[in-house]
Amino acid sequence: MSRQAVFEHLAGLLRPYAGRHRIKTDTPTNFYLEESVSSTKSQMFAAVQEKASYVSFHLFPIYTKPELLADLSPELRARMQGKSCFNFKSVEQIPTEELKALLAAAHESLS
Repeated sequence: MSRQAVFEHLAGLLRPYAGRHRIKTDTPTNFYLEESVSSTKSQMFAAVQEKASYVSFHLFPIYTKPELLADLSPELRARMQGKSCFNFKSVEQIPTEELKALLAAAHESLS
């Protein structure tokens, strides 16, 4: 399966949040949502970026609130790169329902 298919699948998980967060970048290889943390500063909420051999899924709230990772499955934890990034090479590697739940929890944690 192509990286583009992985990118589209992951970007599709983020698109429902585009109405609640600002789209900073929307290209065929980079979809980036930012959230406002104050009246003067914005920061990443989530992003999907196509790289040379994988697709990165960034979810910034888990960096500032690591308790969101308490129930992370071993399969998703194995995909972690750093503190707030997951890398995928195929759609089959993506635990869609778990990522949807993690996105929802991350969004709720900002309230």
